[in-house]
Amino acid sequence: MACWHGPRGIQVEVITLGSGQLFKVTQRTNGRRYLVGYCATVGQLARHVDLADLVEVLAFPAKKRHPTPG
Repeated sequence: MACWHGPRGIQVEVITLGSGQLFKVTQRTNGRRYLVGYCATVGQLARHVDLADLVEVLAFPAKKRHPTPG
């Protein structure tokens, strides 16, 4: 699923809970991750974090490593 990082350790993930999708908002503080809340709409999400500050995290597929000659 999609994941975004924001300032002050904020992380937003799209999760499936029951039959619908929600935004799960967590915050890392002192090495631990705490649940901030679940949001059903972008408007609710905007109450917790400035949407312009979010950066999407993309998972890149691993490259096949070719053996080096020598």
